[in-house]
Amino acid sequence: MPAAFRRWSRRLAVLLLLPLLSLMAASLARADGLIELDVSLDPASRAFKASARLSPPEGDFRFMLHESLRVTGASAGGRALTAEALRGPVGFRQWRIRQAAGGAPLQIDYAGQLPPLDLQRDHRSVLQRMPPMSSPEGSYLPAGSGWYPQAREMFGYRLRLSLPGEQRGLVAGKLLAETPPARPGEPYQASFEMRQPTDGIDLMAGPWRVREKNVAREGAPPLVLRTYFAAALDATPGLAEAWLNDSAAYIRRYSQAIGDYPYDNFSVVAGPLPTGFGMPTLTYLGEAVVRLPFIRKTSLGHEVLHNWWGNGVYVDYRRGNWSEGLTTFMADYAYKLDESPAAAAEMRLGWLRDALALPADGQPALRDFRSRSHGAEAAVGYGKAAMLFVMLQDRIGEAAFREGIRSFWARQRFRTAGWGELQAAFEGASGQALGPFFEAWLNQRALPAVRIESAITRADGSQHQLTLNLAQDAPAHPLRLPVEVLAPGRREIHWVSLAGPRASATLRLGFAPQGVRLDPDTRVWRRLPPGSLPPILRQWIGAAAPRLVNAAADTDTRASVDALARRLLENAPTGTPLASALNGREPVILAGTHAEVDRALATAGLPPRPAEVASRGSAQVWTLGPTATRTAPLAVISAEGTAALDALQRGLPHYGAQSWLVFDGGRASAKGTWPASLPVTPVTGR
Repeated sequence: MPAAFRRWSRRLAVLLLLPLLSLMAASLARADGLIELDVSLDPASRAFKASARLSPPEGDFRFMLHESLRVTGASAGGRALTAEALRGPVGFRQWRIRQAAGGAPLQIDYAGQLPPLDLQRDHRSVLQRMPPMSSPEGSYLPAGSGWYPQAREMFGYRLRLSLPGEQRGLVAGKLLAETPPARPGEPYQASFEMRQPTDGIDLMAGPWRVREKNVAREGAPPLVLRTYFAAALDATPGLAEAWLNDSAAYIRRYSQAIGDYPYDNFSVVAGPLPTGFGMPTLTYLGEAVVRLPFIRKTSLGHEVLHNWWGNGVYVDYRRGNWSEGLTTFMADYAYKLDESPAAAAEMRLGWLRDALALPADGQPALRDFRSRSHGAEAAVGYGKAAMLFVMLQDRIGEAAFREGIRSFWARQRFRTAGWGELQAAFEGASGQALGPFFEAWLNQRALPAVRIESAITRADGSQHQLTLNLAQDAPAHPLRLPVEVLAPGRREIHWVSLAGPRASATLRLGFAPQGVRLDPDTRVWRRLPPGSLPPILRQWIGAAAPRLVNAAADTDTRASVDALARRLLENAPTGTPLASALNGREPVILAGTHAEVDRALATAGLPPRPAEVASRGSAQVWTLGPTATRTAPLAVISAEGTAALDALQRGLPHYGAQSWLVFDGGRASAKGTWPASLPVTPVTGR
């Protein structure tokens, strides 16, 4: 779940509409435009009504609203104006208001019935652009969904919200006032303000119970922490308090590491969608995961940190998204470091596994990453970007890295920044020219393939001189690599540099080396030698042209296999017989009931189900890598029957980092990866 529980870029919808937004921005008279909104929402009927007041445009003003909403009136300076409906992108309607009076506030009244909350959305579909949705169990109106008129890419806002008395709602920003209903039939009302520039407004509402905790801060107003949980969730003993306490701890941690928390409040909102969204001052989570302690101990910190990276320093999306990688490095990866060096090494290895599961010639450049919508983007935008910061810290040292982080925050707070500003901050902190380093890791698509071609030792008095000859395939990356030198009872790590296709390094040792191993703890983003890494499900999930062998005999079971494949795979599979599929190179999935899978494996001369999964659970999944006689990697999905196959649809796509799994219904009861084995190069003497 943590790999799938990542911040959805709420700027995605804004990016999709940037051409239109640029037209709208050009019509503004003032660069410091503020949106004021009065919003009334009835989730039972999905009735929505709002008034927006904007900085006056010069001449015609064009804006977008969702197709479910219509302008009911417009005026400026007390004079009624005409709003003309025009065609817009799919799902939107464009509006034009002519002859707006310069210098006078423009008021736009609009209303409609919102679409119902779509509870069938899965973890992938919530990463796509969503409409504004409302239902009594929860309402979510995403930024960029067209529920308010937007005139420029960055703006501030004030918002007054009215809901039925049993509902509570919020947007990002400071809570100015709140009026709960005094008696039945009265509405809940609240007002909010976002003074800092932002690129969108996410509105959420639900039948929530609200808990609050105030945390004293030296030299600043108290920090106000809140949880918005449904009644059953709120009634769980100690749950809301744990989320409040952990939120305070994360804010304290990052305030000390980076600089003061840039807001005066933070809220945890639990809604019915399977989400993990981060906005300024809040995180909006799927209520199904709120009870899971590991979400609070890992993913919450990731979302808190986005108040610095992404919401406190804005991403210049034209030059690439750096915030997800830096947040992954300082949150998810840092928590593994807190746990143990071995846990951190396993996470680095997992990033490389994810990248190696992608086609060798189909990996996007890190500079091209904008937001995650499928596995390739996640492997690069999160894993490769986080590894860039691992390698950068190894290169310049921890002290200079910490100084660079604090300098970047101090200079770029509430400004838009790109990779260039990050590079400048780390160059200033370290005194090193880092242009070649950033150029290579941001622009080159290939994973560097580096190897030790020879390791030769000779005695030199009481010491030994070890000469390493290294090479890497084109295109060459500027590499700084750890090398493990081995002898009976001895292990030393030395660092060597490789800037071009070939290099030599000489090490002086106090013992006679017998073997060397390159980058034993996987601290460098590189292509590992064949056979070093076991297969994982990500190879099948993100495959460009996967093959499906549907071993099921009856119609219902075959339909369940096909439905599971559609849910699991990012690209539609091609049905094929097992024998011919195994002779290709594309990843193959064999799926069916236990008896059908066993017969197919035996007929093809494949190994039986491994001991890790045999006779366990209602469904079993395992992977097999290529061999000398079988070129295609194979994943096997074996289940008791149709119901067990159907139960995998929601959970299985979350386990791309695993080599094998056992499921009891829809729950993974056991999982693991086959062991990795990095090769040792023998040392020769002369």
